[in-house]
Amino acid sequence: MAASASSTALIAAKASKCSSLSSKSHLSSVAAFRVSTTASFPRRRVPRFVVLALDAKPTVLVAEKLGEAGLSLLKEFANVDCSYNLSPEELCTKISLCDALIVRSGTKVSREVFESSAGRLKVVGRAGVGIDNVDLAAATEHGCLVVNAPTANTVAAAEHGIALLTAMSRNIAQADASVKAGKWQRNKYVGVSLVGKTLVVMGFGKVGSEVARRAKGLGMHVIAHDPYAPADRARAIGVELVSFDEAIASADFISLHMPLTPATNKMLNDETFAKMKKGVRIVNVARGGVIDEEALVRAIDAGIVAQAALDVFTEEPPAKDSKLVQHELVTVTPHLGASTMEAQEGVAIEIAEAVVGALKGELAATAVNAPMVPAEVLTELKPFVVLAEKLGRLAVQLATGGSGVKTVKVTYGSARAPDDLDTRVLRAMITKGLIEPVSSVFVNLVNADFTAKQRGIRIAEERVLLDGSPESPLEFIQVQIANVESKFASAISDSGEIRVEGRVKDGIPHLTKVGSFEVDVSLEGSIILCRQVDQPGMIGKVGSILGQENVNVSFMSVGRIAPRKHAIMAIGVDEQPSKESLKRIGEIPAVEEFVYLKL
Repeated sequence: MAASASSTALIAAKASKCSSLSSKSHLSSVAAFRVSTTASFPRRRVPRFVVLALDAKPTVLVAEKLGEAGLSLLKEFANVDCSYNLSPEELCTKISLCDALIVRSGTKVSREVFESSAGRLKVVGRAGVGIDNVDLAAATEHGCLVVNAPTANTVAAAEHGIALLTAMSRNIAQADASVKAGKWQRNKYVGVSLVGKTLVVMGFGKVGSEVARRAKGLGMHVIAHDPYAPADRARAIGVELVSFDEAIASADFISLHMPLTPATNKMLNDETFAKMKKGVRIVNVARGGVIDEEALVRAIDAGIVAQAALDVFTEEPPAKDSKLVQHELVTVTPHLGASTMEAQEGVAIEIAEAVVGALKGELAATAVNAPMVPAEVLTELKPFVVLAEKLGRLAVQLATGGSGVKTVKVTYGSARAPDDLDTRVLRAMITKGLIEPVSSVFVNLVNADFTAKQRGIRIAEERVLLDGSPESPLEFIQVQIANVESKFASAISDSGEIRVEGRVKDGIPHLTKVGSFEVDVSLEGSIILCRQVDQPGMIGKVGSILGQENVNVSFMSVGRIAPRKHAIMAIGVDEQPSKESLKRIGEIPAVEEFVYLKL
């Protein structure tokens, strides 16, 4: 995820009890912040105080149905207004009288909603995981915290995945429809057994690991692919982590549990289907967009995919005449993964606790935007914040291997005393860079450490005290990832870790070291790194290949060990080169390895 378009530090008023008037009268608040990257920095806003009526509790608007257990928790602390099926206009009218809003997926919380709140709305709770229906940028700009409920649906989603797996393998839906149509076609609906079959779990997070546990109980052989899953956690369940290509080539069944990100969008497509074992069966209770739906229809018609069972779709609801939905070999449900009575109650409790905590001024671990950081700190650290995130993005793209990223070390070089350097936001941005490219999680100062811990990533920080003027907060930031293989062997340092290092020059983040090689490239656009034999004409050869495809080269830099030895060439490009162009670069005889990295 790219950094947001403008740097802001926003404050919502703090709350205190009006004890001299009433022990029940409260002023509520939540502080929020956002960090990003433009050259301009808005003026700091004056804190605004929102005064509630005497003897009043905060008001929470529940705009979609919520379980009774959650409502009871809310009513202990706040006045609760349950108003369902509001039009956008009605929501904008009501919101100026509310301190918190709780929605599910059916209510759009747009910029207009935040503007209509006139500063009173302090927290939006999304009863569920996805937050596509909430304008996060507008929430942060208006000092409103956004929280979700990411854990309560886990078992329900896993159970639904297993239900679809078994229903698909035994043609339950098709046989049911046949019998109800007056037919008795026993021979047509002969199924397949699950025992001894290989199930590939794509995405080994909370839901994926629960599916794996249940599938093993059915006698299936389970393997998984997830670049972030700790190998020890997988081994504890009896699951082997493998590469993506190995996973899809060996699967009898594939169960999808990854988030929808740019990296996973249409991950299953014509190319990947062609690599699968003929007769593979696919279950998706994750996100519709991870499958190219037209390619799936082609794969089913070609006999590559024997059956599919889908709970999610690229567009919901899908078109009535959808070839995929109407296909006889496809079992479908209307996004029921979280739809159990127990899960609904669990979500209600989780989101109610998060909203009440936020109204009390507590910062929730499930917050998806961030708390306030002093404007003067952000002003000074702004270019280093950009550098930190981009170093994280570079490092994670250089890493490969089934065990994923687990151990990260961040080193800050500074002439300032340790207590005069606040690195919280820098660590959060490095975490953001490490996690967001392969996840749907929004990482910020509130949830960075929590998110890293949940994913088994241990981040250690070290400060190196340098001689010189403390006028600049930092001289360099170095990010190292240990115990992983690299897509680009030259990124491995002499001590065996992936290492990238950067500095800020004239306000612009620069990459200054990759592995043991010194480079000097501006971290703008995207980068191609090549390890080559140091010889004349290399820059011209690579530049010519890119120029033939009209890919603009913004810079080139070469770092070498010694003349005529090995060198690293870093090439900045404004457009993404085609696979063919990258292949031609790799075929240059003097090029020993290369990698394309998105920033």
